Order: sequence, then structure tokens, then C-alpha cells
Amino acid sequence: MKTNLKQAIGVCVLSMAFLIMAAGSGSSTNEVKQISSVGNASENSSSDKGESNNEKKADKESADSSKNAITVEEKVLVDQNNVKITMTGIDKGIFGTELKLLIENNSDAGLTIQTRDASVNGFMTDTMMSQDIAAGKKSNSSITFSASDLEKSGITTISDIEFKFHVFTTEDWEDYLNTDVVRVETSAYGSFEQPVDDSGKVFYEQNGIRIIGKGLSSNDSIFGPGLIMYIENNTDKNITVQSRDTSINGFMVETSMSEDVIAGKTALTFFDTSLEENGISDVESVETSFHVFDMESWDTIVDTDPITINF
Repeated sequence: MKTNLKQAIGVCVLSMAFLIMAAGSGSSTNEVKQISSVGNASENSSSDKGESNNEKKADKESADSSKNAITVEEKVLVDQNNVKITMTGIDKGIFGTELKLLIENNSDAGLTIQTRDASVNGFMTDTMMSQDIAAGKKSNSSITFSASDLEKSGITTISDIEFKFHVFTTEDWEDYLNTDVVRVETSAYGSFEQPVDDSGKVFYEQNGIRIIGKGLSSNDSIFGPGLIMYIENNTDKNITVQSRDTSINGFMVETSMSEDVIAGKTALTFFDTSLEENGISDVESVETSFHVFDMESWDTIVDTDPITINF
């Protein structure tokens, strides 16, 4: 499988959300609590750098997508193994931006078409698409790119999109077709540059991977506050980032965080846990470590020492 690499842009915005069941904030105002200090037990992290030295500023102003509607030209994206997928347009939907498709199943089996490893303007983005198509039939469908992911990544104008199609037999779930990276360039491509802000406190910076903390958002998701992080993958490997051995205000908490970050891309995820059982209403400090491994081989790339984040 071929991976499309981007030369200077390996950005990941990662949100870690702490699930507050009864002790959640009732305020609708999204305030960001700044990180006061970062401690690390080893030289794995460059936390002594404080604010990032590589803040990137776009040369062009972000366009307002509501005033500058983007378009795409009709194009065949896939034509192999008796599956033909044609891009027919792009539009706003209820849950996000929709890439319109005409899918033709010319095989003798019922097929299900889904997407994987999607990114918009270099930021990993959740998609919604799972289309069943009977043998010999056609279907008008669409890929929805999550509006919340686009907003959190600061994307107001879609310039380019990348993803892969995953096709399997509907009846027995056998793999039928996994495509190489499909790239779509909109009418904004070449005239718009996505702003990238890597300022913050450095948690880890080695092995082509940078993890930078940007603050604790009071209303990061429906689950409660979230620790906003920027992660930069400058390696030539697709990686998965997980959290391990996490405590909040000194109390060990169960967490779930596992995010795939394609080489040269970005990601957005949530770090979910319950604070109510420990009586935590205000996050003062978080201690965690990161486990990073190769997404294909599962070989470990790095296990960081514990990182203490104070607010």
C-alpha cells in the first residue's frame, strides 16, 4: 500500500477529553486553561523549551467557507475489480462536508464500501460512510467529513482531501478491495494555505515525532474538558499514539486513547475517563506517558517516561 507523504507538514491536533458524568461544567463558554509547567523524568521530552520555537503562520488569510463555496470537478476515483467510484460534487450536510459519489458495483457479489485514513488539509479527520450495494447495482452516496473535527483543526476552507476506500463483501465481510490513497483537490487548492499553530509546551520531541500541549479546554466535547495537543509526525511511518498509566490530581484513572496518525498527517481524538468516582471537579495536574508504535507492524517506536502536566 502506497502512502502519500507531505514534505513539511506533519501536524496533529490531539484532544484528550476527560469524561465528567455528574461533575461536568454547566457553562457553555469554552475557556482554555493554560499549562503552567511540564515535568519529565528523562531526556525523552524537550519540556525545558517551554513555548514551541516553530510557530507557523500562514501567509494567506483563512477564507470563510460560507462565503467562498468550494467545488470539485467530476472525476473517476476508483475503477478496478469491477468497482467504479466517481466523484460528482461537494456540499454542506447536517453533520459536515459531504463529498458526493456515484458507486457502481459491477461484480457478482454484494459489496460494502467504507473509507479509512482520511485527512483534510493535512489533518486526520473522522468520516461517515458505509454503503451496501447489491451485485450489478449503482448507488448515489457520499463521504461525510466531521464538522466538529474540521472546526477543532481550524479548517474553514477545504483545499485537499486524502483517504482510502475499504471494500468488503456484505454477506461474509471478506476483504474485496483496499485502494491506495485517493487524493481530491478542490477549487480552493493552490490559492489557500491552511494555518498551522505549533505553539505550546513541549511534551516530547524525538524520533521525528513532536507532542505539544496547548491547554485544557473547559468545553472540548460533550464528554467534558479536554487537553488540547498538537502532534507532528515527521516520520515515514504510519503510527498509533496511545496513553498509558494516567492519573489526574494524583488519582489513577481508567482511560482510552488510541489514535492512528498517518505519515505527514494530523489527528484529532479524545482521552476519555470518569472523574466522578474520584471526586474530581477541577483538573489541576495530569500525569501520563505515551506509547507510540508502527501502525502496520505494531513494533514499538517509543515509550515515553511519565510526563506531568500542571495547570
